[in-house]
Amino acid sequence: MEASSTSQPEFDYLFKLLLIGDSGVGKSTLLLSFTSDTFEELNPTIGVDFKVKHVNIGGKKLKLAIWDTAGQERFRTLTSSYYRGAQGIIMVYDVTRRDTFTDLSDVWAKEIDLYSTNQDCIKMLVGNKVDKESERVVSKKEGIDFAREYGCLFIECSAKTRVNVEQCFEELVLKILETPSLVAEGSSGVKKNIFKQNPPQSGAATSGCCSW
Repeated sequence: MEASSTSQPEFDYLFKLLLIGDSGVGKSTLLLSFTSDTFEELNPTIGVDFKVKHVNIGGKKLKLAIWDTAGQERFRTLTSSYYRGAQGIIMVYDVTRRDTFTDLSDVWAKEIDLYSTNQDCIKMLVGNKVDKESERVVSKKEGIDFAREYGCLFIECSAKTRVNVEQCFEELVLKILETPSLVAEGSSGVKKNIFKQNPPQSGAATSGCCSW
């Protein structure tokens, strides 16, 4: 009996989330703010950074593997593989820099189309740095319109003051939990990680969505 109690999984689902957007928009500070409750001015990410956060959302124990990609052009080729298998993609722009907003449609939305392997993947648009309201050049309405056009969730936040930082990730994850195919993937990920002794079964991936 005791042996079986120790093999209880530490989480119900494992989800892979990806942060994308131009360099300097605050992807790394957003991630740090969410995972460690602190704010730091960080140097640009080289290649990719990775953090894990355990959260309880929607009554489920979740393990979030959050990938923070480099925004600079010269690292772009490295990041294409990181889109693979992501259940959630967060597109970040800086409300005080118009170019970071225009690049969403010119660069980042195209990358998602090219590299995302997940048809049902949930996308979220995040306007960061609302603490610099006096320097704002991208209106909230523009963000809402973009999100509507591309079928994304939308939120504005500040990694510095932590306004809406948790809500950003929570809303994304709740939407993933409402999507049966993504829940199935998240639960099959758990099986692969935790029950390593069991050979993967073709039907295993569907077991997570029997309650839908």
